[in-house]
Amino acid sequence: MLVQIHMIQNHAPSNLNRDDTGSPKEAVFGGVNRARISSQCLKRSIRQSEVFRETMGDHLGVRTRRMPLELEALLEGRGVAADAVEAIMRKATIFGSDKESEDGTTRQLIFLGKDELAGLADQLLDLYQADPKAFAKMKRDELEKQVKSVLPRSVDIALFGRMTTSATFEDVQAAAQVAHAISTTRVEHQFDYFTAVDDLKTDADDDHGAGMIGDVEFNSATYYKYFAIDFSALTENLAGDAETARRSVAAFLRAAALATPTGKQNTFAAHNPPDAVLVEVSESHVPVNYANAFVEPVRAAAGKDVVAASVQRLSDYSADLNRAYGLARERAALTTRGMSVAGAEAAETLDALAQWMTAKLADAPQA
Repeated sequence: MLVQIHMIQNHAPSNLNRDDTGSPKEAVFGGVNRARISSQCLKRSIRQSEVFRETMGDHLGVRTRRMPLELEALLEGRGVAADAVEAIMRKATIFGSDKESEDGTTRQLIFLGKDELAGLADQLLDLYQADPKAFAKMKRDELEKQVKSVLPRSVDIALFGRMTTSATFEDVQAAAQVAHAISTTRVEHQFDYFTAVDDLKTDADDDHGAGMIGDVEFNSATYYKYFAIDFSALTENLAGDAETARRSVAAFLRAAALATPTGKQNTFAAHNPPDAVLVEVSESHVPVNYANAFVEPVRAAAGKDVVAASVQRLSDYSADLNRAYGLARERAALTTRGMSVAGAEAAETLDALAQWMTAKLADAPQA
């Protein structure tokens, strides 16, 4: 089964996702500048959101370069002798922590599943205790062949995948694909010039100027967001646990709708939920991103603002495209202000939309 999520979301003035110069990210699409939020930013906002973590907290991993340091702390916490801990840590090159990383961290971020580190510690300790001298002489390639991570059922790794250069850690093909969000409208950046006042400066001071001055770049845009989840692949990544897979997709939907990137939020507080969330479920694994509905930038018209016009454009284009290519989708949509999406069952609340989707996945034929 394939689950696709499409959103139209209007953000007030904001700088949600910055480039290396501090400017809001952008892209040229349809020959004009669009506001952009990167897929990496969206995925992190979902992974770290309170909504996602409250639902799937027992099934989440962590991404870190501090694995060897965590391994050392784990061994010491178990009361392992200092000489054994030192010998095992000297073999931390298995995690990429060699002369190029003298601080004990790995050269790359490694996505660790729940309790995965404990399994690695057990194997390394067993190898050391079996023959300390042989362990000390063991080369990296040989050690990697004998120490294998047993990937636990971590939902975020199952959804977003994992790739490492170490043979110890199993690569995981992501079950979810996340597009860069782009604005449905043409966007030009603006600047906010600001000053800060020295509260202790008095009228008697010679310098009557501000304590500091600066500016921050921002924009305001209506975004189209797209997510695709291969439910069969997700279930496989979770060792066949279809129930956890269904809970994961429902949590993903809620988090995608309610989580907002944190960039410059203390300055702009652009917490604006989507005005339209369209969910499509199909047995056919043919994902379709409807961004081309907005090749011609949306403009406000008489009696219809850019949000309503974007929802209408999404509705018309998706219906036409699926009809033209004979793509059968079961559809449901949550919208505000009385808007609707063609061919989609209306959901009154986000919870109702998630329940509709979960029910369709529960009824799906098992692979």
